[in-house]
Amino acid sequence: MSNPIVATLESGGTKMVAALARGPGEILFRESIPTTSPDETIARLIHFYQNAFSQTVQPEVLAIGTFGPAELDLQSPQYGFITSTPKPYWSQTDLVGPFKKALGLPVVFETDVAAALVGEAKWGAARGMEHVAYFTVGTGIGGSLMMGGRLIHGVGHSEMGHMRLARHPDDHFEGACPFHRDCLEGLASGTAMKKRWNVPAQELPADHPGWRIEAHYLAQACCNVLMVAPPERIILGGGVNHQPALLALVRDELRKLLNGYLNYDQLSGQLESYLVSPELGDDAGILGCVALGQQYLSLS
Repeated sequence: MSNPIVATLESGGTKMVAALARGPGEILFRESIPTTSPDETIARLIHFYQNAFSQTVQPEVLAIGTFGPAELDLQSPQYGFITSTPKPYWSQTDLVGPFKKALGLPVVFETDVAAALVGEAKWGAARGMEHVAYFTVGTGIGGSLMMGGRLIHGVGHSEMGHMRLARHPDDHFEGACPFHRDCLEGLASGTAMKKRWNVPAQELPADHPGWRIEAHYLAQACCNVLMVAPPERIILGGGVNHQPALLALVRDELRKLLNGYLNYDQLSGQLESYLVSPELGDDAGILGCVALGQQYLSLS
């Protein structure tokens, strides 16, 4: 019996990726829509779903992985809202309500990075593991942690993208985060790299000194996670990590930061099997939403 179809939405600050899918290799419909104003973007997404539903079996659930901060507490009157985001026009936006009303489906709501981690745990680089961390480095930076096979939340979701870091001695950029200036996102996101170097990260050559600075910050983030709740593996995803040279630089910086302090077997050698790219690539968010939706249906 084939897996059920799930309607998915990877809600990003630059684009929204909507899909209907069953799992890897079974993404039946997909459309990328620019993230403009909430009204325009949501209307275009609803049109996509209604058109896709008319061409196949209607799914029983919509799963959303969103940029944040977002309200995930089912008991909150703001459940399903994007809250105090730096994304212009999107603060206090009800993302779940319009879809429930227009599509008549239950909605599973998570952060985009948590969804990607769930996807990697089911089908990708974290298969068979119970303790994993995932960072996505794109327009912003998000982080998520899974312990004992469960996503870790407190009174809200993780905001690892806004952890505070020691500055690289050669970096005098003030930072791009409107809330904290020089937090991880403010120093190492794609937005920060573009503002610092005046070109998008993907246009920097592999030998540009900016990549060593970027690796310094990402390695600190990984080191901080290791000191709080050591995972079996750390996955680095997102558009900035499309630079092939970056991952090796981050491993090198992480090894220097640890300085032999931790003796876990997973950290031996050159860290090639510990600090890795997502196996699901740019489909991690979509497939993570599929996994969340199928999990919801299995428990209903």
